[in-house]
Order: sequence, then structure tokens, then C-alpha cells
Amino acid sequence: MISPSRVVAVAGNTVREAVRSRVLYTLLFFAVLLIGTGLVLSTLSYVERDRILQDVGLAAIRLFGVAIAIFVGVGIIHREVDRRTVFTILSKPISRAEFLLGKYVGLLATIVLQIAIMALAFVLVSLAAGAPLHGGHAAAIGLAAAECGVIVAVATLFSAFTTPILAALFASAITLVGHLSRDLRDLGAQSELASVERATAFLYRTLPDLEAFDLSVQAAHALPLAASDVILPLAYAAGYAALLLLAAIAIFERRDFR
Repeated sequence: MISPSRVVAVAGNTVREAVRSRVLYTLLFFAVLLIGTGLVLSTLSYVERDRILQDVGLAAIRLFGVAIAIFVGVGIIHREVDRRTVFTILSKPISRAEFLLGKYVGLLATIVLQIAIMALAFVLVSLAAGAPLHGGHAAAIGLAAAECGVIVAVATLFSAFTTPILAALFASAITLVGHLSRDLRDLGAQSELASVERATAFLYRTLPDLEAFDLSVQAAHALPLAASDVILPLAYAAGYAALLLLAAIAIFERRDFR
């Protein structure tokens, strides 16, 4: 039986470790810098300055949120194994599942905090430029956080059984293909070979559809959003992350640390 209190305890320790990471602050610095440069880029155009400013800002939040999820997430288990502290932790009344879930929750909480900081920078830059803000921006940033939740689960899965370098490569590849899965499906549907169509359809159903979390265009153009545009991606993120974590726990339970 998984104890929420033990998961929270591991998560709190993970947050304290993550906020000491230099990689985290480096990526956060460049994210805020890129959001700020949107002011300069928007001045290069005489039309749709607000849209350019906010497109750059939302893209920076998504890009660096995912980068933090990958490059900080892939080492969450390896560090404990490398320092041999995993033996001390697991010798206490805590299961491997609780340990892994605590690591995931802690890293996700850290990333949500970083996205909140980037969102604050986005709001301040938008206000400084006189660009309008509305609920669509909040929805876009919220789904960016949901996308990071899926990527953290991907990073956790690979970090459960391989090295940080390989985990980073695998997670990056999954992220890239996840943004192209719809295009692969559409290309396969146009193929004259039934095997190609089935293969691309299988990849689309298996790999994460990360484009489902992108509302940047709707936010920048102030397009109307239905509740399903937010609720369905959130439900998809929760379900997909849960499946990945179940697979990670199954692998981690059988891992030999010797």
C-alpha cells in the first residue's frame, strides 16, 4: 500500500535537491532572457507586434519547461544510486514505488514552480509592451505545465533502468517525435501501402501527442476556447503519465543496484 505521506516526504527532499541544480538556474535564466527579447523582436515588425511578443514568450515557456524536465529529470534516480544513498532510503519503511513516485512528484513540483516564474516574466513583459492578456494565455501556460508532466514521466521511465545520457537521448527523441506524431499519422494515411498506414497509426496511438498541449496560436490571436480544449488534454496528460509511471515502477521494482 502506497503511503501519501512517504511520497510527499521523498518529494520534498527531491525539490530541495533540484533547486540546487545549476542546470535548472541556467535554463531558467535563458528562458527569462528569451521572453525579454520578445520586446526587441516585436519592434522589428510594424504589424502584429503583440502577437510576435507573446508567441516568443509562450514558445520560451514550453521549450525551456521541457528542457528542464528532461535534463533535470533524467538524473533523479541515478544521483541516488551513484551516491549510494538509495540503499539508505530503501532500508527504511519505504517501498520502491513510493520512492519513484516521490521523485516524480518532487520534480514536477519544481518544474511547475519554474513555469510560474517564467509565466510571471511573460506577464511583466506583456504589460510593459501594452500587450493584452486574457484567459487563453493562462490555458496555454497550464497546458505547457501538463506537457512537462508527461515529459517528466518519460524521463522517470528511462532513468529507472538506464544512464542519464541515454535517458536524456531517449526522452529527447520521444519529445521530438511526440510533436511530429500527428504529421506522421497524416503522411501514413496518404500512403498507398496499408502496412505504412497501420504503422504510423500505431505510432500515433503509442507515442505522446504533445501537440495537443499547444494553445499558443489560440492565445496569441485571442481565439475562443472551449472547455474541452483544456480538459481533454489535461485528462490525456494524467492518463499517459500514469501509464508511464506504472511501467517505471514495474521496471524499478526489478532493478538490481549492486
